[in-house]
Amino acid sequence: MAKQTKVEASAHARALELLEKAVLTYDERLFVLENWNEAANHINGVAGAFFTPTGLAVDFAIDAGGGRTIDLCAGIGSLAFHVHWRRFYGWERNAPSPEIVCIEINPAYVEVGRKVLPEARWICADVFDFDLASLGRFRVAIANPPFGATARTGEGPRYTGRAFESYLIDLASDIADHGTFIIPQASARFQYSGVQCYRERPSAEYLKFTQQTGIHLEAGCGVDCSIYRDQWRGIAPSVEIVCANFEDMPGKACRAPTDPETELRSL
Repeated sequence: MAKQTKVEASAHARALELLEKAVLTYDERLFVLENWNEAANHINGVAGAFFTPTGLAVDFAIDAGGGRTIDLCAGIGSLAFHVHWRRFYGWERNAPSPEIVCIEINPAYVEVGRKVLPEARWICADVFDFDLASLGRFRVAIANPPFGATARTGEGPRYTGRAFESYLIDLASDIADHGTFIIPQASARFQYSGVQCYRERPSAEYLKFTQQTGIHLEAGCGVDCSIYRDQWRGIAPSVEIVCANFEDMPGKACRAPTDPETELRSL
């Protein structure tokens, strides 16, 4: 467990007080997301779990798009929270929002997540040991998964490398039409964040991933993730937001078209 400063400990204690309430306001939910310190009671480095900074999660929601969504390795729901509220304020507030499903292995995180985003369906499970197909088809899969050679309990359908994030993207490609993910810059095919200009730089690990899976990871709207580098807790990773169109994978059947109005609302 990481040592907290007095300010961090005080804010974490306040977040714990708020979580005792039956229902939280929007501002209270945001306070919990920003101040509930996962490292206070969990050794996150072992699991490779580090929660997404708020600003990065807000920008991420732009690329995540719309439609029925699954958040894999959801933590306490920062990504799902900002995806949900971006849709809420972007549409008529009385209009039904597409379903969001959050899957997280840590029961303590799930307990917090259900208070932060009760609008989502929360499932406490290991993504590698759960029948994801039983949940039906999703328009988009999102994740800020553990990075690198983090221990896992299962394999992907095609990928055989070492990176947890690549295994998870491979899993997601079987249940969603599109995906948006936060991954280490070294696992992307490009560098954009923290450099002078966008440049293609696929690593050997990325080339292995795309050759085995047929998945191509592209840049989204162009978020420089480096501006949030110092806002992570306990680490300062170089990451990129990547998007994938799983419908373009070899052998994938095209998704049945929806009516134009439904399609527009999902986007």
